[in-house]
Amino acid sequence: MTDLHARLAAIVGAANLLTDPHDLAPAVTDMRGRYTGLPLAMALPASRDEVTALVTLCAAEGIAIVPQGGNTSTCGAATPDTSGRQLIIGLRRMQRVRHIDAANLSITVDAGCTLAQVQQAAASVGRLFPLSLASEGSCQIGGNLSTNAGGLAVLRYGTMRELTLGLEVVLPDGTLLDALSALRKDTTGLDVKQLFIGAEGQLGLITGATLKLFALPTAYSTALLAVDSAEAAIAALNALQARFGDRLTTFEMISEPCQRISERHKPGCMPFFAPWALLVELSDGGEPAALQASFEQWLGGQDFHDGVLAQSETERASLWQLREDISDMQKREGPSIKHDIGVPSSAIPAFLASCGAALDAAFPGVRIVAFGHAGDGNLHYNISYTRPGNAELFTDEDAVNAIVYEHVYRYRGTLAAEHGIGQLKAHWLSQYKDPVALAIMRGIKQQLDPHSIMNPGRWL
Repeated sequence: MTDLHARLAAIVGAANLLTDPHDLAPAVTDMRGRYTGLPLAMALPASRDEVTALVTLCAAEGIAIVPQGGNTSTCGAATPDTSGRQLIIGLRRMQRVRHIDAANLSITVDAGCTLAQVQQAAASVGRLFPLSLASEGSCQIGGNLSTNAGGLAVLRYGTMRELTLGLEVVLPDGTLLDALSALRKDTTGLDVKQLFIGAEGQLGLITGATLKLFALPTAYSTALLAVDSAEAAIAALNALQARFGDRLTTFEMISEPCQRISERHKPGCMPFFAPWALLVELSDGGEPAALQASFEQWLGGQDFHDGVLAQSETERASLWQLREDISDMQKREGPSIKHDIGVPSSAIPAFLASCGAALDAAFPGVRIVAFGHAGDGNLHYNISYTRPGNAELFTDEDAVNAIVYEHVYRYRGTLAAEHGIGQLKAHWLSQYKDPVALAIMRGIKQQLDPHSIMNPGRWL
């Protein structure tokens, strides 16, 4: 052990400074297996004071820091480089629920709490923390904040940015920003916490957060509906919003290729096949029967190709399981070029038509697997193969991405709706992000982290 290792161990304890390759293995490769690094070590602090001491030491020694939550990044944002000079700081020992104020609809937690732990803590006092992700059992609040996570209920509740009241952040020089306010209103200057939400750990290390809670719904009504086109899907979204307002919690689109993949690997999961399947959920207070009756009445006046309305919690869970299994089912089919894109919901049909035609012209027979959160315009738009045998898939990645992003920005969209930029998309961001916005972001980075020790090698 070097002197630096000894000083790091003195802060967190020898057992909480990982240096053995076997112990480090789960932390040095990203979730998709595209990036693998070689860190100096991984430190596991138990408190904000230990984080502060670690960052202060690293700043003095010129050691770069890679913050890491549950290591569920799909873009390599939490993976160290191969220099052996970057310290991973993992927060999995920081899982304290500090305070719940049910009357104020707020909860303050350590950044190492998993999303599921926060959901459960809120439910224990009859409240809802609405962020919902497939990785909620392992992803951590700090990571959710650093990528401005969205998920399945953005349509009603918003992203992490909208769900955050206050933050506690250790800055790159080791000073502590204590902005753990539980206020909804505060006009005392700039809301500086916003700088750190979506920054992917490049401006500071989030150690705590105060988050919004909501009334716990007592009624749900969930359906899987079939439509013949993307245009019909968006028409259904508009009609549902007009009828049910913010009781419409989820509106997901699942393409037919996606449905076929799910059925192939999990026979019997699909009750029908259609050009597009829509997973729709309403939620509300009051009696479940009243919401169900209202939804049934509305459905009776529509002209859906087919559909299933859940009649029990078991049936509701089955419909949700179908949606949650999509990524795993697709993974079984082999690799894919993944896109986490967003366009205005109204532009989804035009984007799908124009981008699909351009990809097919460039790669005849290309298979496009599209699904996602159509209520907020966020689609997971994945290319499963570009040539027979799929051998050339990643050779074609830049060409595929160029086509996809050209069409995304034609409709004033984004190449990263909820998964972030990380290492994967940094070179694309400089091409598509407004140059003035990029200059402002780089200026903030220079001001807060002039020696670039916080998660270097990303998009800043």
